[in-house]
Amino acid sequence: SAWLSSGSRQHGETPTREERVQNCFLILFFFSFLIGERLAKPERGKMRVHKISNVNKALDFIASKGVKLVSIGAEEIVDGNVKMTLGMIWTIILRFAIQDISVEETSAKEGLLLWCQRKTAPYKNVNIQNFHISWKDGLGFCALIHRHRPELIDYGKLRKDDPLTNLNTAFDVAEKYLDIPKMLDAEDIIGTLRPDEKAIMTYVSCYYHAFSGAQKAETAANRICKVLAVNQENEQLMEDYEKLASDLLEWIRRTIPWLENRAPENTMQAMQQKLEDFRDYRRLHKPPKVQEKCQLEINFNTLQTKLRLSNRPAFMPSEGKMVSDINNAWGGLEQAEKGYEEWLLNEIRRLERLDHLAEKFRQKASIHESWTDGKEAMLQQKDYETATLSEIKALLKKHEAFESDLAAHQDRVEQIAAIAQELNELDYYDSPSVNARCQKICDQWDNLGALTQKRREALERTEKLLETIDQLYLEYAKRAAPFNNWMEGAMEDLQDTFIVHTIEEIQGLTTAHEQFKATLPDADKERQAILGIHNEVSKIVQTYHVNMAGTNPYTTITPHEINGKWEHVRQLVPRRDQALMEEHARQQQNERLRKQFGAQANVIGPWIQTKMEEIGRISIEMHGTLEDQLNHLRQYEKSIVNYKPKIDQLEGDHQQIQEALIFDNKHTNYTMEHIRVGWEQLLTTIARTINEVENQILTRDAKGISQEQMNEFRASFNHFDRKKTGMMDCEDFRACLISMGYNMGEAEFARIMSIVDPNRLGVVTFQAFIDFMSRETADTDTADQVMASFKILAGDKNYITVDELRRELPPDQAEYCIARMAPYNGRDAVPGALDYMSFSTALYGESDL
Repeated sequence: SAWLSSGSRQHGETPTREERVQNCFLILFFFSFLIGERLAKPERGKMRVHKISNVNKALDFIASKGVKLVSIGAEEIVDGNVKMTLGMIWTIILRFAIQDISVEETSAKEGLLLWCQRKTAPYKNVNIQNFHISWKDGLGFCALIHRHRPELIDYGKLRKDDPLTNLNTAFDVAEKYLDIPKMLDAEDIIGTLRPDEKAIMTYVSCYYHAFSGAQKAETAANRICKVLAVNQENEQLMEDYEKLASDLLEWIRRTIPWLENRAPENTMQAMQQKLEDFRDYRRLHKPPKVQEKCQLEINFNTLQTKLRLSNRPAFMPSEGKMVSDINNAWGGLEQAEKGYEEWLLNEIRRLERLDHLAEKFRQKASIHESWTDGKEAMLQQKDYETATLSEIKALLKKHEAFESDLAAHQDRVEQIAAIAQELNELDYYDSPSVNARCQKICDQWDNLGALTQKRREALERTEKLLETIDQLYLEYAKRAAPFNNWMEGAMEDLQDTFIVHTIEEIQGLTTAHEQFKATLPDADKERQAILGIHNEVSKIVQTYHVNMAGTNPYTTITPHEINGKWEHVRQLVPRRDQALMEEHARQQQNERLRKQFGAQANVIGPWIQTKMEEIGRISIEMHGTLEDQLNHLRQYEKSIVNYKPKIDQLEGDHQQIQEALIFDNKHTNYTMEHIRVGWEQLLTTIARTINEVENQILTRDAKGISQEQMNEFRASFNHFDRKKTGMMDCEDFRACLISMGYNMGEAEFARIMSIVDPNRLGVVTFQAFIDFMSRETADTDTADQVMASFKILAGDKNYITVDELRRELPPDQAEYCIARMAPYNGRDAVPGALDYMSFSTALYGESDL
């Protein structure tokens, strides 16, 4: 009757599992009956034909169920071939009880064994490795029952050394509560060295079918765990991006005010320290941030690729933390760097000029103050009141000589005032003291002029009282004063500090010095002539016994002073020669540094440009598989990184140039800033290009795109990338789609452009192009699939409970769902019910979590 009931099904309908098991056991019963009948009764010839006919009907039924019988017919069964009959029974068992078992696409036997291992993994003293000796202690059967129906067995009271109790407990419980017949005998299993594998496998398959509902729940839970793991990973990547972006923006925010601080220092040493701090920033502090910025862009691109591959909405960073925002902030940082370095060098140059002017001011002021010392007191003397006529005339001549000397010093006073004015205009830090000293000199100079005028008027009033004056002394005084002033000027010039920046400038100073040395013979003749006048005066005094007290009444400049100053001038000349020679050598060294830097920069600069162009070509050309391109790019990156010592060497030469206060270089158009920016762009470009290929591999593997398809995509893209910029404009992209068989209107093309160009830049990159093409050719998980998996875990309810989530999912993923699922508000809701439907749609961006 069972056969008849199953035969009444319409053709093509699939019997249920219960019907298949029923058919299996009916057939087994039938053949057991045949074997028993054949073994119990001797064969009768006249009945054999009828038995063969009956058995053939049974075999036809078995064949109609998809069982393939090889080398066995009705005759073997009717004739009592036990081995062939039992083999066929095992084939039937495999077909109806075991064959439909599948765990992770393994074979039936391997799948059943893997299922047993997973279910018994948490239980101590259970180690399922096969279908014979692993089951002898009975704990494996008890663990399977306890895992799915813990209320049926107190597993904690079972002992490994009592296999008989364990086996009988499992068999009795399975028969009573799970409707699994006792196919095995506990004593036989214990008493057999290696229990029958087929018998245990058949019995265990009954457990699998009894708990198949739980297996569906586990499959559903695995799907949900996979989807949640993708979401959790993406959220972690988003958090990492937000933190890295915040840290980088905060560093830029802290750094820019420091670079924009233009508070000048008062000393060269302090400004040199600022320059050294800036070098440390470029060498030590900024390079890690360059790497962080590059890594941030790579992480952002990788995250967007993973979101697209998992059918998730694109990631939108927090306001102000877009890659474009970081690039804008970075651009502001580099602009501030450039301005800061230019300001530092200009300040150092200004302070160098200020130090030079300040020293020059002090020298001239000291010389002038030394000259004016006592002059006011001299001009205020009343000595003419008691002087003789000759003394009065002498005083008048002396005063005339003083006026000549005073006029000669007028130029120095003007120079002092001009230097003080320039120091003020250049914002010299010690301008107040300079101004005070300059004002004191000017006031004293005005007072000297007034006193001189007053004394001259007094002497002129008594001039008529004076009759004679020694013309020789007067001539001596008149010639000695300019010569003395010339020597003082010469000493001042010879001791004057100088600052030059080129060989041409030092050569100009050397030429001027040579011209000065050429005047020394004439000056020496003038000195001899002045000394000759003094000697003539001495002869006259000795000859005519003139009472002159051994001094020249018209001047305080003595021959001894003239000779002393002349000797000093002669000593200063070789010193000046030595200083000019040393400066000339220093400028030659500076020129060598310029040439050395220029030679390297003229090689490194074009090298960087060439590498940038080569990377651009590599990114749009096709050579081998994506893995080949990736390996090639990594080797390329390695060769670029190995070039870093040349950059470091150039940095060292640049530092020497800055320390030598060299501000220009006619041997190259490349500055260190150009090289730095180019090097950073080169490192960033190769890293981005590698990341693009990695994302292409990720897209290809996730979407199942073949290498041939990827090559076709690249060939199409390159063909329509008419400008060879690595991007297609809108019209080129439309032409590309038409060439690939797309026939769309304006609305459809606008929809596609919104996918491949969400920022509306008017261009389509290769990554966006292959993402679009992969979506057109590949399938992905959907919200409906995840919703269906949750429905299985919930037992077909429209909601799910906290306990069900914690029972079916790993702890961290269960808590993830509990924290994000909204309460369920349907009519069939119970306290604590959660809405898994809205949660599933939110995972794919169809609503908000």
